[in-house]
Amino acid sequence: MRYFEDLAVGDTNAFGSYEVTRDEVLDFAGKYDPQPFHLSDEGAEGTHFGRLAASGWHTCAMTMAMIVRDMQANDTGGLGAAGIDELRWLKPVYPGDVLRVESEVVETRAFRSKPDMGSALTRSTVFNQADEPVMSFLATGLYRRREGAAS
Repeated sequence: MRYFEDLAVGDTNAFGSYEVTRDEVLDFAGKYDPQPFHLSDEGAEGTHFGRLAASGWHTCAMTMAMIVRDMQANDTGGLGAAGIDELRWLKPVYPGDVLRVESEVVETRAFRSKPDMGSALTRSTVFNQADEPVMSFLATGLYRRREGAAS
């Protein structure tokens, strides 16, 4: 298992591959973000999207799926997250796009009040198949510490 102590400022990770499908875009938008440009090509005509585009919130959900798969594959001692900051949707995501994630640890902090936990601030960027950034954010993840690490 990877623990908090295994994380260092400057560590990078590139992972994931998520193909965006038209059916998924329509399903998500219909349930959670039913704006016309997320529901049909006709609804997107005349907008800056030009055609059916995924909701930014759907992009977040697809990114979370990639993050969780990476954590499971690498047996990370993740304990959830304390929040997201500076979320930016940089470019539309369209059906047919294939997304991936690159992240970098920018800060770590051991907790005094909870000696079994620490946090890592990570800057993540999501790219499409053309290596264009489509979304970025800072996330504060919570991680297990090794037993006795705080002593």
